[in-house]
Amino acid sequence: MNLQPQKDFLITLSHTKMPFGKYKGNYLIDLPEYYIVWYANKGFPKGLLGQQMQTVYELKTNGLEHLVRNIKNF
Repeated sequence: MNLQPQKDFLITLSHTKMPFGKYKGNYLIDLPEYYIVWYANKGFPKGLLGQQMQTVYELKTNGLEHLVRNIKNF
């Protein structure tokens, strides 16, 4: 099984910043949990950004955001 696509996705996610709104310029992984939960209820944006935000939601709800923060700081 090739894990490279998932690895690349997480590396990209760790360096992606919110492109709009109240938290524009903040890393997605650093967005407040309530904001990500709000998007989970409202609906994530389409495309890559939505996939990344959904992943951040899953990471935060499972207490795993440190994994992406460690990548970002590497």
